[in-house]
Amino acid sequence: ADRPDQGRLTALAERAEALGAPLVTEHIAYVRAGGALTATQPLEAGHLLPVPRTRDALDVLCENVRIAQDALPVPLAVENIAALISWPGEEMTEGQFLYELVERTGVRLLIDVANLHTNHVNRGEDPAKALDELPVEAIAYVHVAGGFERDGVWHDSHAHPVPEPVLAILADLASRVSPPGVLLERDENFPEPGELARELDAIRATVKTSDAADADFGGAEDRAVPAASDAARQRTAVAQAALLSALVAGTPAPEGFDHARLKVQSHALAAKRADVVAKVAPELPEILGAAYRGEFLAYARRRPMTGGYR
Repeated sequence: ADRPDQGRLTALAERAEALGAPLVTEHIAYVRAGGALTATQPLEAGHLLPVPRTRDALDVLCENVRIAQDALPVPLAVENIAALISWPGEEMTEGQFLYELVERTGVRLLIDVANLHTNHVNRGEDPAKALDELPVEAIAYVHVAGGFERDGVWHDSHAHPVPEPVLAILADLASRVSPPGVLLERDENFPEPGELARELDAIRATVKTSDAADADFGGAEDRAVPAASDAARQRTAVAQAALLSALVAGTPAPEGFDHARLKVQSHALAAKRADVVAKVAPELPEILGAAYRGEFLAYARRRPMTGGYR
């Protein structure tokens, strides 16, 4: 819920110019909470957490987007995320939230169809309804990725083949608008070249079946965005800090959340932290052997992160 850090934005703008990037993208999410806005200890999730789809959070997000747009030399596009948990008392669907965000800021959209599938499995949200509601003409490009289901929860792994339901959502999107580009996300567990080529061919074939018109988007230049009220920013900050503290510091869960799903999210955050530390300091799993993961998860429960991995 804090405003974007100007130093980070300056560095991002410099890199965008150095690389000749056509646009800059970021997720609609939060990864840290606490600090001055809440007078509590700063905490870091180490992974993307969903923003509540409330009027307060939308006001905060719109101002933050405009601050970033003003600092960047190229257009900004924001991406929908995959979520394991839902906020209680949300006031909008994802499509409505994204539509109003675009309407108020002129920001472009990076639509991850795999994340729409994830939210269908994990949150019961209809991908077709989301596509009905969001402004497809604002799409800058599209992400596709694989994942896996465990105990009724879909994990967006970027390490597994793209399943048919994700391709079906891509086909639905492509029937509405011709996406400027589609990117397959694969971070690890890479298949043989032939298998990867077949996966790319399937994605291309899915998009080529569409005869939808190209996106035609006006941009953000003439859209004024009022500042979020201090009260809205603080209410959002307090809610996000309470959730993050429950996930990484073991404090009581905020009212209205699914406790079982919070447990899944908490374990996923700790497991990712263990994986990152194992890559940064490979001597730890070498020394501890099979005991590494259990020991680290116990450590993580006692020592939540207060800053990023770097």
